[in-house]
Amino acid sequence: MNEYSIVLGAALPVFLLMLIGGVIRRLNWLTGEADNSLMQVVINLLIPALIFDSLLGNPALNEMKNVIVAPIIGFLTIVGGLFIAYWLGPLFGAKETVRRRTFGFVVGIYNYGYVPIPLTLLLFDRETLGVLFLFNLGVEISIWTIGLSLLQGKAGGRMLRSAFNPPMIAVFAGLLAHYAGLQAYIPEFISKSINLLGVSAIPLAVLLIGAMMADNLGEFDPKRGGRMVFGALFLRLGVFALLFLLLAVVLPVSQELKRVIVLQAAMPTATFPLIITKLYGGHVATALRAVFWTSFISLITIPLWIQFGLRWIGE
Repeated sequence: MNEYSIVLGAALPVFLLMLIGGVIRRLNWLTGEADNSLMQVVINLLIPALIFDSLLGNPALNEMKNVIVAPIIGFLTIVGGLFIAYWLGPLFGAKETVRRRTFGFVVGIYNYGYVPIPLTLLLFDRETLGVLFLFNLGVEISIWTIGLSLLQGKAGGRMLRSAFNPPMIAVFAGLLAHYAGLQAYIPEFISKSINLLGVSAIPLAVLLIGAMMADNLGEFDPKRGGRMVFGALFLRLGVFALLFLLLAVVLPVSQELKRVIVLQAAMPTATFPLIITKLYGGHVATALRAVFWTSFISLITIPLWIQFGLRWIGE
């Protein structure tokens, strides 16, 4: 297996889209004034469509041995990462409340879609991809409940109100529709429309991220926020990766789920939380640095962690 060529083939298109986003910002084709409205479209329409389309008719949802365990592991790994990063944030310079919450939120969330999905298709099979979607169900729930509450500093009833958002509604609607067998009754033109909306979510979100990065190029100076950058790299690409691989080895789960855990172990900070950070009042510069540097360095570390992890689980 040539891990580097596989990883580069999966990851470089994401970076290219970010670069294009930065270029069209400089050309003023995508203005800053359009960001908020486009982010609303992504979060309130396109992401819910992607979630619903991924769940409806997914055969992995019929494998009960994975249906419960995979989302629970996805949920707990995100929640654990969120609070470990938040708790350790001050050690890496994230002392101000908004910076600490943003550091915990962004560093605690790994890239669970843009890179793992193409890597799964290249490395494994359709069954493993289905388990990845189940795993990501728990990830989505944790981000839009515990994660959003951490970022905004809300708890209790306010946390529940934050959780009542379009992506979470899409999760439960998709599960309900799947288990009720409604996919057989949805007209084809509607299902195709939902699919088209969903597949446009990732490209538009990545373009927006690239545009926001272009607005803040000065934040990528290694002399600025160096301690937080080191903290993000140390936790996301080091400590968390090792903890994930240990989980894959010791947990009595299916081989498909072990593969998913190995892939997620190798992932950098997710890029999509950057949009959430800006939309919900987090510290954008902190998020930008974590996203950029962990993504950049991960081109080296992803193949290493995947190679070690697959050996440890007997692949």
